[in-house]
Amino acid sequence: MDTILLKAIKFAIEAHHDSHHKYDRAPYSVHLAIAAHYADVFSELLPESERDKVLAAVWLHDTIEDCRITYRDLEKIFGTPISDMVFAVTNNRGKTREERADNSYYKGIRETPYATFVKLCDRLANVRYSREYNQANMLTTYRNELPHFLSQVISDNETVDYSSMIAALKEIFMQESAI
Repeated sequence: MDTILLKAIKFAIEAHHDSHHKYDRAPYSVHLAIAAHYADVFSELLPESERDKVLAAVWLHDTIEDCRITYRDLEKIFGTPISDMVFAVTNNRGKTREERADNSYYKGIRETPYATFVKLCDRLANVRYSREYNQANMLTTYRNELPHFLSQVISDNETVDYSSMIAALKEIFMQESAI
């Protein structure tokens, strides 16, 4: 495992712990580990030369949004490509889900290399957790958002074929009856 990835894992876990940020009632590292699991599962979609940077961004993906960490903080430690991915998947300010994930948010994801991969790992983790821990309201929200979400995160100029990740996401919804 690359040093940058190990540094990102430690940084992300500590930043969320220090901010007392929780995932449901669990330590936030639960969400990060689930997202990282999906990153590992689908890592073969990424060029080997980019893998550790993208996996680091998956671990760091919520640090700007949740931990009072700035883009510049991340850039000083992890460099521009990782910081750009994290920034791209950071929700905008807003009172509603629609305001926080508006057209400019999705445009940033589509235009930032591998940010779609990071966002799909995040969404897979959220949907899986919602299904497994009987959070029917959030699962319904994610299901209702799915067509719009997919149409917005996948670029026409995409260099990565995300069809296996999309299939895995849809499969989680099909397993919903197991709640």
